[in-house]
Amino acid sequence: MTATSHRPGFIQRMYNWTMEKSAHPHAEFWLALVSFVEASFFPIPPHPLLGLMCLANPKKAVRYAIICTLGSVAGGMLGYAIGYFLYESVGLWLLGALGLTDAFPPAACYLREYGAEIIFAKGLTPIPFKLLTITAGFIHMNFGTFVLASLASRALSFMIVGILFRLFGAPIKAFIDKYLIWVTGGFVAAVIGGFLIIGALSGDGKTKEADKCSGATLQSIGLDRK
Repeated sequence: MTATSHRPGFIQRMYNWTMEKSAHPHAEFWLALVSFVEASFFPIPPHPLLGLMCLANPKKAVRYAIICTLGSVAGGMLGYAIGYFLYESVGLWLLGALGLTDAFPPAACYLREYGAEIIFAKGLTPIPFKLLTITAGFIHMNFGTFVLASLASRALSFMIVGILFRLFGAPIKAFIDKYLIWVTGGFVAAVIGGFLIIGALSGDGKTKEADKCSGATLQSIGLDRK
């Protein structure tokens, strides 16, 4: 069997493992750890874990969102370093393992054209944060700009999820549990759509750049390092 055929089972196991941590005595540590590794290589986002913890202890929802934000930004720095220093040896393998190889050239193009706007807008789109962190390092995006934009984006994303899970958590979790494979597949398929949304929202005369980026390759945008 191919590696791809094993992926649904792997994703399910990782999801189950993540969910188990919501009841762990050191749940906050696991929340920070999952947030950290998800920003650079882990396939399961911390949002379901964050939501369950907010459901269990609503008064700590803001605290949990802050933990997620800081852990994710720190992990984003690792992703940035992978893209900056280890793209050929580690970054390429990670993107392939996560099914994001085809999304990488458009991400590099959009980040080069729009910069911090893309990082911030990520909080409102289904673009995986790890894709942007590795890509930002690859294109040598200004590190200070990257960190500030990441802080704003991650805080927005986690606060929204915390509130939604607090209000509608049980139905949301039931849906994810039942349709995890479809949710995962749809999430990956929506990556390019997220970039197209950003391109449409820009509406400031950069339509040509958006069109160029939607079908970009590293060669076409002059970022091929080979």
